[in-house]
Amino acid sequence: MNRILRSALAAAAVLTFAAPFSARAQQMTLALDGQSPTITVPKSGVSMDLTAIDKTADPCTDFYAYACGNWRKNNPIPADKTRWGRFDELGEHNLYSIYTLLQQAADKPATPLQTKYGNYFAACMDDSLADRLGAKPIQPALDKIGAWTDKATLSKLLGTLEDQHGIGLFYNFGSEQDQKDSQKQIPAVFQGGLTLPDRDYYLQDDDRMKGIREKYIAHVTKMFTLLGDTPEQAATETQAVMRIETALAKSSLPRVEMRDPANVYHVKTLADLQASTPAYRWADYFSSIRTPVTTLNVATPGYFTAMNAEIQSASVADLKSYMRWHVLHGAAGNLSTPFDQENFAFFNGTLSGQKEQAPRWKRCTQATDRALGEAVGQDWVAKNFTPAAKANMQELVHQLEAALGEDIEGLDWMSPTTRVEAQKKLRAFRDKIGYPETWRDYSSIAVKRDDRVGNAERVAVFNDRRDLAKIGKPVNEKEWGMTPPTVNAYYDPSNNDINFPAGILQPPFYDFKIDPAVNFGAIGVVIGHEMTHGFDDEGSQYDPQGNVRMWWTKEDKAEFDKRTACEVNEYGNFEPVPGQKLNGKLTLGENTADNGGLQVAYVALHKELAKLGPDASKPIDGYTPDQRYFLGFAQVWCENTREQEAVRRIKIDPHSPGRFRTNGAVQNSSKFAEAFSCKQGQPMAPVNACRVW
Repeated sequence: MNRILRSALAAAAVLTFAAPFSARAQQMTLALDGQSPTITVPKSGVSMDLTAIDKTADPCTDFYAYACGNWRKNNPIPADKTRWGRFDELGEHNLYSIYTLLQQAADKPATPLQTKYGNYFAACMDDSLADRLGAKPIQPALDKIGAWTDKATLSKLLGTLEDQHGIGLFYNFGSEQDQKDSQKQIPAVFQGGLTLPDRDYYLQDDDRMKGIREKYIAHVTKMFTLLGDTPEQAATETQAVMRIETALAKSSLPRVEMRDPANVYHVKTLADLQASTPAYRWADYFSSIRTPVTTLNVATPGYFTAMNAEIQSASVADLKSYMRWHVLHGAAGNLSTPFDQENFAFFNGTLSGQKEQAPRWKRCTQATDRALGEAVGQDWVAKNFTPAAKANMQELVHQLEAALGEDIEGLDWMSPTTRVEAQKKLRAFRDKIGYPETWRDYSSIAVKRDDRVGNAERVAVFNDRRDLAKIGKPVNEKEWGMTPPTVNAYYDPSNNDINFPAGILQPPFYDFKIDPAVNFGAIGVVIGHEMTHGFDDEGSQYDPQGNVRMWWTKEDKAEFDKRTACEVNEYGNFEPVPGQKLNGKLTLGENTADNGGLQVAYVALHKELAKLGPDASKPIDGYTPDQRYFLGFAQVWCENTREQEAVRRIKIDPHSPGRFRTNGAVQNSSKFAEAFSCKQGQPMAPVNACRVW
């Protein structure tokens, strides 16, 4: 599926998480497709875990070790995970609650909507049928590629594969908000075409990356043999795949450069694009996907010049191999067991260190939520998110917005001119909490209980057509980019809105019964984090209406850049894996958001404590409100990560690991040093701390 989401390209402004769960669980046996596996049912988490604290650690030396030390010792990574943390703890709890809905809908649906998502789940669970079918479900797409012989018709073939199967090859095409006029939805084409996680996996020559490439070649070869190739054919096809993907990787824009909106905005006429890529007939592609285009954003022009060169130089046979591979890879997890297991062994095992594949019920629950999330979400919200919870969250958001407004007013480095513009942007924030006001209509999608791959293809086509239909239409500002049960949150710069799915509004992030200090340290910092994204290195380039526009004075922008450079240097010296430091520029936006969120949530907490009176400031369990605030913040980031996964995230993840999200933010907070009586010069109270917001 070729889709572009403006928020994904413009700003990596999600809070981020995965989804493990706690050891506090019970055993329960449930029927799954006639089988009766034992499922570990996670219990609800807790918002303040005193047992997680390691009091042998010095909070002024390593606060993360102090707040999370015992939790990390007592929560090893499950075999089916690459990372295990408090986010995962809640995610696993939500996953099970979704599963119970899906299982019921698959067995005894009560509504047409339940029939649809119940059928999707049932088809996903049917491994026996998948094993009987082998690779047959993708044969129609492979046959189209096999019948292709003329490079002049490549664009028509790619359009047909997208329009009929939801398969996008070589690049991504879709709608996006025009960054110069956010009320306009324009067509955009963006680099793509790679299988490995990042261009560095093809280009870096250290021993680790060389080893991964060797294993990738072995994996692709094995997959082609499973598809029916002889070993010799498979080896030849694999070399073609590797050569083409490496050429595309060389021309792909690095992730750090994509953080600047100006680097991915080049509006051109179709004639201009065609002139730069003479070997590829764009008009035929757009005709095949039934989408008229006269002008579009060519986000990464250099990539398409290189793609054109590859089309010109590669043989028809090599291009076929590349396309066959991407069709096979895209469907591998839905095919028979040999394909599924080989796909897992490389992408989860080799790349991330996962020891065992997650059970089918988990994978199918996640797949159904991804495919029909707002169908499942309607029923999930009705059972798991009350109107009172939404109202309370709205009040918290208002409190944090007020605190950020005060923070902006108090900045000594910002001039009155820029301060006025910053306040305008803050007042223009749209708050989206829990779930969409209008649910997505999936009635046009045919979902069958005996067509796992077909269901996935039809959903992909539905999403593709829905995205392309936005071109030239008014922006739907009420649309969501995450499903309701998701344990996450995000800021969308083009819409200037902050989004908090219902899934995160539970312990350890939010608890009706806990004291304000813990809630403000957890969900309060999450709220502040998303708001600060509107003022990080990317978000700060967007004005209140979501347009890219310089609303800063030149002098203030220089002061801002000086302060963010401090964070780049600080986090760029953190070393999650020996010899592997964080990329301070890649993680800058998230680090700025963490630091800003911690600052403004602290201000909001103290306004709340003042309203509640003296009793609210008394210690609880031996900790003052300020100490509980910082512990509440730190403990949502307790986690353990496999080394392979840690290395992968260093390359691609704009978020710092939990240890450095915690220590990096608190060591820049003078209030933290006061709360734990840290002396200046200790690791958590450095002499030259960084401060942006």
